[in-house]
Amino acid sequence: MRFSKVLILGAILLSMSISTVSAQGDPLQFPVDSFTEATTTVTTANGQVEVVYHLYSHIPYVANPVDAAYQSLDVKVPVSINGEAVDATNAPILFVINVGGYMSVNNAQGGMGVGAPVGGITGQPPAGGNGTPPAGTGRARGNAPSGVNTSDLALAAGYVVVVPGVRGRDNQATDGAYYGKAPAAIVDLKAAVRYIRHNDAIMPGNAEWIVSRGTSAGGALSTLLGASGNSTEYDAYFEALGAADANDNIFASGDYCPITDLDHSDMAYEWEFGTMARNGMQVDQVVSQLLANAFPEYLASLDLEGIDGFGTLTAENYGAYLVQTYLIPSANTYLLGLTDEARTTYLAANSWITWDGSAATFTFADFVAHVGRSKGLPAFDNFELTSAENILFGNATTNARHFTNFSLQQTSGDAAAAIDTELQTAVNLMNPMYFVAQGTTDAAQYWWIRQGSSDTDTSLAILANLATSLENQGKDVNALLYWDAGHGADEDPEAFIAWIGQITGYSK
Repeated sequence: MRFSKVLILGAILLSMSISTVSAQGDPLQFPVDSFTEATTTVTTANGQVEVVYHLYSHIPYVANPVDAAYQSLDVKVPVSINGEAVDATNAPILFVINVGGYMSVNNAQGGMGVGAPVGGITGQPPAGGNGTPPAGTGRARGNAPSGVNTSDLALAAGYVVVVPGVRGRDNQATDGAYYGKAPAAIVDLKAAVRYIRHNDAIMPGNAEWIVSRGTSAGGALSTLLGASGNSTEYDAYFEALGAADANDNIFASGDYCPITDLDHSDMAYEWEFGTMARNGMQVDQVVSQLLANAFPEYLASLDLEGIDGFGTLTAENYGAYLVQTYLIPSANTYLLGLTDEARTTYLAANSWITWDGSAATFTFADFVAHVGRSKGLPAFDNFELTSAENILFGNATTNARHFTNFSLQQTSGDAAAAIDTELQTAVNLMNPMYFVAQGTTDAAQYWWIRQGSSDTDTSLAILANLATSLENQGKDVNALLYWDAGHGADEDPEAFIAWIGQITGYSK
């Protein structure tokens, strides 16, 4: 009886506290009673699931938004599943980052969705050596299973779903000023996490179990969100926006084909794809080799130890590491999943693979020739200033800028040219590897990383650098490739939802 009275007294005090804050006009208080009720039917591996949920729409997550159409969020809270009541008070929170190509997400137009758009960051489809899909794939590339909606799967599992709007590289005011250039997107996402934590006492879901999910540029931002938890380097941006005074670290990060580590992506791309033809023609081999030659030094600076006792990673053994750690397991899973007839057909079309009846073997060089090259030179900081990344790193008055010393030097003709301090800061604040290198204890502990093996929108080294760096720091990393799948692939969405339940221990 005494324990019950304590609980009741605590509830009264909490209610009084919330009422006091509300009376003082807390602009960041979650509108507990402002929702609409809706129903959705979710298709799962176990059949149809009917979910009744409460929808909270278009809630500003900062007190001083630059544009509330983007700096606001939606929340879905399941209240019953197949007719049984659900209490989502302590449920994990799936934080869906619907960013594609580093473009903005307008929450006022409806922020809820499946995830980032499928397709290359610069609008280029995945391609083989001559701009065509690799031979013998026999399946669609770059797509989740038909009809799958990760947000709905999360609701069916009893999780809360939060989808924030985000400023992006395309945002431009009526006076012509740009207001979504780097690092606006990550600042907004971190501010949205702060909003959730600020309201943890009254908002459904457990703010200690926030799990982000994003694809492509959204995957990069999800990675960055996981790596940069509670960094003080964003504080000035939060203060200007009136973000909640709360932590912004998350529990886990779900990252699909993240287009990230942008200031080192050109060198990684040329290290992997430099000699491959693009649309039947090789890129400038002199420039390509200059970039490729910079990759070994960068890789050495990461001081990576390969998992499973592989040893120190170098540019000389990295191809073998990628084959052993990611590519062979991916190929084996795919080939073992085929019928005997389909496997025979596939192997006949891909004679570079040796199959002993249970496992594949091949060289990294043969694999790279199989997938080919899809991007120009440089792949990210291109000389014409037309890539999505060039535009991402513009500023209020300039739409696009070079963000690496290499491209700036090549285009200016000045071998000593260097990007300025302001831009370097923006580049750092957009790069999860910058924060991973700091070894912060506030980085996410759990990581789900996925990419198609035939995704040529970035080098496989980018994924492996990230995963191995995190593993070297003792993080729990679940990373794999989908064989022959292209950019944006998600072939195990229900496994991701189940993984959230496993790492949190939550069950509806």
